[in-house]
Amino acid sequence: MADETLARMFWHRVEQSPDRPAEQFKRGPAWETLSWRQLGAIVEELALGLLEFGRQPGDVVAILSSSRPEWVQADFAVLSAGCVTVPIYPTYPPDLVAYVVNDSGARTLIVEDALQLAKALEARPKMDGVEHIVVMTGYEAQRPPEMVLTWDTLRRQGRDHAERLGPALRDRIAGTRPEDIATMVYTSGTTGPPKGVVQTHANHVAALRAAKSATPVPEGSTHLLFLPLAHSFGRLESFLGVSQGLVTAFAENLDKMRDNLPEVRPHVLFSVPRVFEKVYGGVLAMAESGSPVKRRIFNWALDVGRRVSRLQQAGRPVPAALEMQRRLAHKLVFSKLHARLGGRLIWAVSGGAPLSRDIAEFFHAAGILILEGYGLTETCPALTFNRPDHFKFVSVGEALPGVELRIADDGEILARGPNIATRGYWKQPEATAAVFEPDGWFHTGDIGHLDAEGFLFITDRKKDLIVTAGGMNIAPQNIENLLKTDPFVSQAMVYGDRRPYPVALITVTPEELTKFAREQGILATDPALVIKDPRVVERVGRIVEDKNTQLQSYAKIKRWAILPEDFTIDNGALTPTLKVKRKVVTERHREVIEALYR
Repeated sequence: MADETLARMFWHRVEQSPDRPAEQFKRGPAWETLSWRQLGAIVEELALGLLEFGRQPGDVVAILSSSRPEWVQADFAVLSAGCVTVPIYPTYPPDLVAYVVNDSGARTLIVEDALQLAKALEARPKMDGVEHIVVMTGYEAQRPPEMVLTWDTLRRQGRDHAERLGPALRDRIAGTRPEDIATMVYTSGTTGPPKGVVQTHANHVAALRAAKSATPVPEGSTHLLFLPLAHSFGRLESFLGVSQGLVTAFAENLDKMRDNLPEVRPHVLFSVPRVFEKVYGGVLAMAESGSPVKRRIFNWALDVGRRVSRLQQAGRPVPAALEMQRRLAHKLVFSKLHARLGGRLIWAVSGGAPLSRDIAEFFHAAGILILEGYGLTETCPALTFNRPDHFKFVSVGEALPGVELRIADDGEILARGPNIATRGYWKQPEATAAVFEPDGWFHTGDIGHLDAEGFLFITDRKKDLIVTAGGMNIAPQNIENLLKTDPFVSQAMVYGDRRPYPVALITVTPEELTKFAREQGILATDPALVIKDPRVVERVGRIVEDKNTQLQSYAKIKRWAILPEDFTIDNGALTPTLKVKRKVVTERHREVIEALYR
């Protein structure tokens, strides 16, 4: 339907599949299931509660929570009320929470639990526009602070006023237009605070239609959601669950994934590379620790699987003799891996960061196809995808239906399509004009090329934004500038693109180093020796620990090294405008960086 919105999509699903399972979540030792009818009742109560507390069409409601069923329930309640959802990462410190709330103009803030409530209350003096804070779970107080109410209270208010407010809610659902703002998702800025990407209902509906045509999944299939819903990839997965009538099972947390996978037995898995990397590493470690006979069987099975994989990638039939060997290899070796992933996985999706060829080919040899796609928050968030019947490893697939791709003269990937959020960045016209052209072309900031069949290959990043192996965006300059606020630190370069965590190369201010050595009675005078003194190492370590307290968990510096030579223009490490030449420093200190990941 041309006038479809996310809210109408949700209520159409409730009407179409009332008694089918919609959400699964674990409470204690058991998994509980909500039907679409039950889910609809909860969303309706929440939406009516928002109306009772004064939310008007276009008002902003922010959600500060990890991924859980209540997140999705709140999201569709906000959208049904004709309001705008603004996700906030649960790892954000109070100052950053206040920034997103104030910049977006949020009037209601929904938080996960008492821990997030404490963060919100600490930021409360800086959030003048917030009228209510709703706590999802784990909070009961005889006299809650003014403006704080529980999840059950919001639902009860909706129930109590359903007869009076029901017609108004139906009008909100019917009156929301495709071109209205559905959500604003804040991305990490490379040189400043996060920017709010303005996404309309039409943008998301276009992305969902394209995804459905590219990767049809049977209605009623189960997927295990663990990605952060504050991230556009996780949000797309949530919306796909509604549009395609899937059962959305919520992982308890990332640490419990190993247990949840065989319990839920998903048909489809949406993930970032880090999860596949961990499974891959675990399988290889287990194989290496086995007896010589088991290692030989494992290597034989892997060889069989790779031969089958090469034929399948080329679109050629598998000979009968090789197929018999594949079945035996599965029974002896790969069935254990399949069981760890639930045993009924059709295929998996990897996004948010590049997946290495070795890992993609290993899983395919084991009989599990991992499909990579590509997109950004500004594209809601998909541009390309590999298809189950037409894929190329290392590539990020072909353009989705309705998406146009073009490679600029400098190699940058440009895209145009109905899913692209051409409204740009909230209240930032200059930043919008820098990447969105008037004719709809969006500058992705990534470098790549298209092959003869239209498969896209990303070769480099035009911008410095780091994307970890876990799919998290990190702006290195912000962390580097934070480290340099201590006078002991002269320069810093944060590294971590496609790696599991960020690391830092740090140089010490020569004058401060001399002063510190004198005060501590360090006799060495050669800076290369002084920086290795345990007292200097401890001094830098305290700086890193202190600055880490101001960063989200995924952006914290996990390991670091002190370099003996400062970054200067003369030695080629700095540009004339004193910016770090990242490629130069990275190549010059490649061995140091690799040691930080060992």
